[in-house]
Amino acid sequence: MKSPYVLILLVVLALPSVTLAQTRSPRSSQDRATTQPKPASQAPLKEHRVIIQVTQNDPGLMNIALNNAQNLTTHYEAKGERVQIEFVAYGPGLHMLRSDTSPVKDRLSTFALQHPKAVFSACGNTLNNQSKQENKDITLLSEARIVQTGIARIVELQQEGWAYIRP
Repeated sequence: MKSPYVLILLVVLALPSVTLAQTRSPRSSQDRATTQPKPASQAPLKEHRVIIQVTQNDPGLMNIALNNAQNLTTHYEAKGERVQIEFVAYGPGLHMLRSDTSPVKDRLSTFALQHPKAVFSACGNTLNNQSKQENKDITLLSEARIVQTGIARIVELQQEGWAYIRP
């Protein structure tokens, strides 16, 4: 009779050959289907939300604001991510969105065509005040929309997690 140690030794020595034989045997297509990694579901695109404030009647600053917006969209689109941009103009910065005085109206129109989800918000309080001061009705560019209070719009967007940029 062999000692129990010899039997254990024989079993231990036989295990690697059994395991090796099992790994080399062809698997059925059903086995392969259950062990292959499943394709990752498409994660939603990361989205960035940015407010760009314009409060000065300065063509250089307005162009910087548009440059910032263009650079952001180019950067995030190259990464496969989305960016939402809302310009908020009030005080002297409302001139950016006025049809009679905007020094950047052509560039703004081009940007709006290229980025149809961009929003251009004009402060209604400023619009009313400028209309009274100039004793005339002021019209805005077709891309602009009126919000009651520009600064309140910025506060609301920031409370929703939007990033704030002031060029």
